[in-house]
Amino acid sequence: MSKKLLIILSTLCTLLFFTSFSSTAKAQKTYQIGTDVTYPPFEFANKDNQYVGIDIDILKAIAKAENFKVEIKPVGFNAAVQSLQSGQLDGVMAGMAITDERKVKFDFSKPYYKTGFVMAVAKDSSIKSLAQLRGKRVALKTGTAAAEYALSLKDKYGFSTVTFDDSDNMYNDVVTGNSVACFEDDPVMQYAIKTGTKLTIVTKPARGGYYGFAVAKGKNQELLQKFNAGLAKIKQNGEYAKIKARYLSTKTVSQQKEAKTDSANERTFWGLLKQNREALLKGLGETLYLTIVAIFFATIFGVIVGLLGILPNKFAQGLSTTIIYIFRGLPLLVLALFIYNGIPSLTGVKIPAFIAGVITLMLNEGAYTAAFVKGGIEAIDKGQMEAARSLGLPFGKAMQKVILPQGLRLMVPSFINQFIITLKDTSILSIIGILELTQTGKIIIARNLEGFKVWTIIALIYLIVITLLTWLSNYVQKKMN
Repeated sequence: MSKKLLIILSTLCTLLFFTSFSSTAKAQKTYQIGTDVTYPPFEFANKDNQYVGIDIDILKAIAKAENFKVEIKPVGFNAAVQSLQSGQLDGVMAGMAITDERKVKFDFSKPYYKTGFVMAVAKDSSIKSLAQLRGKRVALKTGTAAAEYALSLKDKYGFSTVTFDDSDNMYNDVVTGNSVACFEDDPVMQYAIKTGTKLTIVTKPARGGYYGFAVAKGKNQELLQKFNAGLAKIKQNGEYAKIKARYLSTKTVSQQKEAKTDSANERTFWGLLKQNREALLKGLGETLYLTIVAIFFATIFGVIVGLLGILPNKFAQGLSTTIIYIFRGLPLLVLALFIYNGIPSLTGVKIPAFIAGVITLMLNEGAYTAAFVKGGIEAIDKGQMEAARSLGLPFGKAMQKVILPQGLRLMVPSFINQFIITLKDTSILSIIGILELTQTGKIIIARNLEGFKVWTIIALIYLIVITLLTWLSNYVQKKMN
């Protein structure tokens, strides 16, 4: 009897273990969700540089209600949409208006927030209507429904446009007078003005629509169903209303405005640096790490391609020349987007942003490295190779013992300069969501709208690091001479 009881208990324990394991595994499912993070009050970083906002909190509340996890990818709106199409992301939650054009490529959740498009001008502007825009310039944010609305009016009202990747630069372009107006979603523009942006709305909300959570057409339907089910739950239990009140109540708006006007908090250079030092150091660390890893692989790639160019073989020389021509000729931004979004859309295989960034820099910087490796070797007098060969040394030994030691002396300063160039080029990779120093700056500015001061701080950080590397380059050259 006791033996049978033991068997039954063992079986039950085993079943409970596997059931528990299965439930845990299911709970651990994580979706990668792209967002803007420069779009308050829907997505932005708070004073502790944590991602918050109406969209972020709704998404987290739904994930909790439906027992799944989300990993927020702060890639910016335009990059988020492209990454969703290429399969790099599972969904996008970024104040994304549901439009007929977008429904062709995306499947949307049930609407979760009502919106409309408004035009805003500087406080002292004489522009009061769309009719006064003729011959003037208007600022837009890339890829937004508000921008599409503005472009639909462009021919009718005769204005030109300029586009920006984030709201802060768009607002500042109007405040400084470079553009006379900008178009934005009504709740976002209202929030920006209430919290200190020096603009005023001069039109009523047009094309009233709704925000929705998006997935790629025909994909991640389970996630979409979970979102809809979770949205219904948080509306029913009151969590949805609490989230909206958390960011749109008079008290919250006043606190945000006070945070921007408090001179001891984020108005002074020192206050900004003190407030955001951890985020800036983390961004700098990511920049340096990315640079070191990329320059390591770029050097290996460049040396191999450069050496191919000096081999006594027509095919090898042609291959080297072609690689250098292609990857030096492609703009770094285009190459980054092709690797991060283009390749996954063709292969269906996701490429992490960091790896895509390293590959981009390796190919681009490696092509330049190959060019100066090839040039450095070719700069050595041809008589040196002829003399080495006449003494009976094979080509490989002659290169190793005679030519390369002399060429290396010419190349070392160029290697250090290429490191400096790679460090600066990492800023372009913010377009694919790598949280390096430039992307960190964008996120900070979205919260405090202190664009001039934050970019000054970031520029100084870059200059300090580049100055140290320049001193190193000069020291190495002096020692070698």
